[in-house]
Amino acid sequence: MKAFTYERAASAEAAAQIAASNPHAKFIAGGTNLLDLMKLQIETPTHLIDVNGLDLDEIEPTAEGGLRIGALVRNTDLAAHEIVRRDYPLLARALLSGASGQLRNRATTGGNLLQRTRCPYFYDTNQPCNKRQPGSGCSAIGGFSRQHAVLGVSDACIATHPSDMAVAMRALDAVVETVKADGSRRVIPLADFHRLPGDTPHIETVLEQGEIIAAVCLPPPIGGTQIYRKVRDRASYAFALVSVAAVIQPDGSGRITLGGVAHKPWRIEDAEAQLPNGAQATAAVLLAGARPTDQNRFKLALVERLLSAVIAQAKD
Repeated sequence: MKAFTYERAASAEAAAQIAASNPHAKFIAGGTNLLDLMKLQIETPTHLIDVNGLDLDEIEPTAEGGLRIGALVRNTDLAAHEIVRRDYPLLARALLSGASGQLRNRATTGGNLLQRTRCPYFYDTNQPCNKRQPGSGCSAIGGFSRQHAVLGVSDACIATHPSDMAVAMRALDAVVETVKADGSRRVIPLADFHRLPGDTPHIETVLEQGEIIAAVCLPPPIGGTQIYRKVRDRASYAFALVSVAAVIQPDGSGRITLGGVAHKPWRIEDAEAQLPNGAQATAAVLLAGARPTDQNRFKLALVERLLSAVIAQAKD
């Protein structure tokens, strides 16, 4: 780990101003991903801005009937919150399927959205990686790619986003509330928050330099049967090969978001119109344009099987 300086921010606005004035600064909250990356010298910030003391750890109802979740709310607290368990069980189930209890006790809502890919080539500094070192190449293309993306990929990157929480939040139409360096705030639909890799896979979100996540807001609850299914290589503490976040209404309509298949939670609203027609028809739209490798082609069949299981479970 390389040497760095450290300070505690007094407010979200102050944190944003500090980060905007120093392109080599990083925010630190739970640190469950950043510290690992610093030890491997994948992330080498010269200055850490500790945001743990900011007043961003509340879960509170919104005037519109939804829920505002502070960026520093821990994953354990969010999954256990009474309103989340009652009105947004999809989110609680997704959170509890991710990481270990110890990690969920430290990980935060904002940090979860910003965690970086678990592509093994990204973590191996002896291998080229366009996400870690722009322009160096992608070792996953032509390499071991069983866990990699099949949708939204580019010739520069086939990494996936690792979050379970984000997949559920995308299905729930969450929006991200941020604070910019000039003190202004903006609201970003989660659908637009993460970028596809294109030829700049190192730029993963639409956040500006210094912009800090203050909260994530959920719209009013939509009811329905809420299901989160995740297929992984072992029963716990593993990232998804494929996951499905679903909200199915009694009339068969609903929402579907996939995880483990792309650079971001993957939701195609046009596919949801096919839900009453079954898993095959829905998967055909969701997977249109897929570019699998020989090693991860199985994900296409797995998506359809998971959708079939979700639809059957919703009918029970």
